[in-house]
Amino acid sequence: MKFAQRLTLLALAAVMTPAFAAENAVPSESSVHVEADQALHKLLPADILKRGYIVAGTNPNTPPTTFFKEDNKTLAGREIDVMNAVGERLGIAVQWRDTGGFDNIIPGLKTGRYDVALSNINATQARLKQVDFVGYYDASRLGVIAQKAANIPAFTSFDAICGQQIGAGAGTTQVTRLEDASKACEAAGKKPLNIAVFPDRPAGVQAVVSGRVPMFFGPIEGLAWQANLVKSLTVVGEIHVDDKPVSVAFPKDSPLEPAVQAALNSLIKDGSYQKILDHWNIGFGALKSAPRNEEMFR
Repeated sequence: MKFAQRLTLLALAAVMTPAFAAENAVPSESSVHVEADQALHKLLPADILKRGYIVAGTNPNTPPTTFFKEDNKTLAGREIDVMNAVGERLGIAVQWRDTGGFDNIIPGLKTGRYDVALSNINATQARLKQVDFVGYYDASRLGVIAQKAANIPAFTSFDAICGQQIGAGAGTTQVTRLEDASKACEAAGKKPLNIAVFPDRPAGVQAVVSGRVPMFFGPIEGLAWQANLVKSLTVVGEIHVDDKPVSVAFPKDSPLEPAVQAALNSLIKDGSYQKILDHWNIGFGALKSAPRNEEMFR
C-alpha cells in the first residue's frame, strides 16, 4: 500500500471512531476528508510521531463552531473539520479533549495537556505572550442576538445601545470589546453598557431566550445559527471589527507549529479548506493563507 493511502486510512479511522488508547478522548466526526502528504508528514516532531496522535482541546458550545451531535458524545463543527483535515493531511490521528470551559484552554496548553486548541480563539498580542497561534478563520464579523419581540432596531455600532444590558462569554475578546464600548459611551456623555458575563455562549443565548438579558454578543456565525434554530431570536447587531484571525493555539515555541501551518496552507491551496467552510455556510470567513504568530500583527 502506498504511503499516502496507508496514512490516510489510519487518520480516517481515528476521526470516524472514538479515539484509541487515550483517557478522556472524545470521538469526532468530519464532513470532509483529505489525502495525506508524505512531505508534510516529515515535518511532525519526533515525540508526536512516536506517540502517534495530536491531542487537541476544544470547548464545545454551539454550531457551526464546535458542538456535540445529537448523541451528546460525538464532536462536530468547523473546528473539528479543520483540525481533523490537518491531521489527515499530515498523516496522523487527532484525539480530542473537552476542555470543560474556554478559560481552561490557555492553562491547558501551558501545562502541556494539549498540543493544540481550537475554540474560536482570536489571536491577540496579550494571548501571544502566553501561547502561539496559526490563523485559520477571518474573525472580523461579530453579531448580537435578541428576542424578536423586543423590537430592538438593527445596529452596526455599540453607541446605538449605550445604557442597555448585553451579555458575552467569559474569557472571550467580546467581553473586552464591550468594556471598551462602554467606556466610549461614557466618553460621549451617555450611560455605560451594563455587561453581563456568562460561562459560555450557550448560557448567554439561553439567558436571552428566557428574558434574563435582552442581548448577547459573540461570533456572528454561531449566533446566526442559533437564531435560525430558535424562532423567537433574531440577529439585531452586526459589528465589523479588525480582529486578528481565529487561530489554532499552541504552547509557546511548539515544534508542531510549522507542520500545522504547512498543512493548513496545503488545504487552502487545494480547496479542501473552502469546502469545509462552505459546508457550514461560513465561507465568507475564508483566509487566503494561514499566518503564524507575529505575521498576523504586521
